[in-house]
Amino acid sequence: MEISIAAEKIGHIGSLPITNSMLLSWIVFAGLSVASLVATKKMKMVPTGIQNFFEMIVESLYNLVADVLENEAQAKKYFPLLATIFLFVIANNWTGLIPGVGTIGFHEIKNGNQILVPLFRGGNADLNTTLALAIIAVIAVQVFGVAAIGTVKYAKKFINFSSPINFFLGILEMISEFSRLISFSFRLFGNIFAGEVLLMIIASLVPLVAPLPFYFLELFVGLIQALVFMMLTLVFIKGATTEAH
Repeated sequence: MEISIAAEKIGHIGSLPITNSMLLSWIVFAGLSVASLVATKKMKMVPTGIQNFFEMIVESLYNLVADVLENEAQAKKYFPLLATIFLFVIANNWTGLIPGVGTIGFHEIKNGNQILVPLFRGGNADLNTTLALAIIAVIAVQVFGVAAIGTVKYAKKFINFSSPINFFLGILEMISEFSRLISFSFRLFGNIFAGEVLLMIIASLVPLVAPLPFYFLELFVGLIQALVFMMLTLVFIKGATTEAH
């Protein structure tokens, strides 16, 4: 098996190439959509079953967001995006650990050697996915900031001619906004991709028993990375929606 940083192409829809990470991300999206529909189909005042499970997750995330923002109105406004990011990231992280992901596929000849092209690959083990999430998060931060304090006041964070120091600080702030794209995307991609490579190597050396502790470790890492991505987005939103003095 060849370790590839780039996601492998497994087909096309017209001129659109379909990669194995894209396919698994679509499956995750479909699974979350179906689960949300099932959980809300027959809502009860006293929740049971899957409704109770999802309400527990939503309530825990909402309380966390509300505690950080210290504003109930803002928490209700920004929570849908933050919860969606968390659920999609953690689901992508954990589905990448399902047995068969990365090992079931088809063989093709590359450079004279026969290699296995996996049919599925963890969505967040593809830099394109994490970069797309980073772009969404960073753009959302800018939109929320403008909506909260106004276009002119928000723009003064980046373009301020009141003094040379403020102008220089504005340039640094602008660079900081762009650097978030890199930190967001590479942090998530690096942790998930490295974990999958580690599991692959351990499983090839000592199968069955040896990988189990690492599976539990990667489950924990997947949870932490989803929380980190959501919390960083939350902190950036709080900073963007607070007028600088």
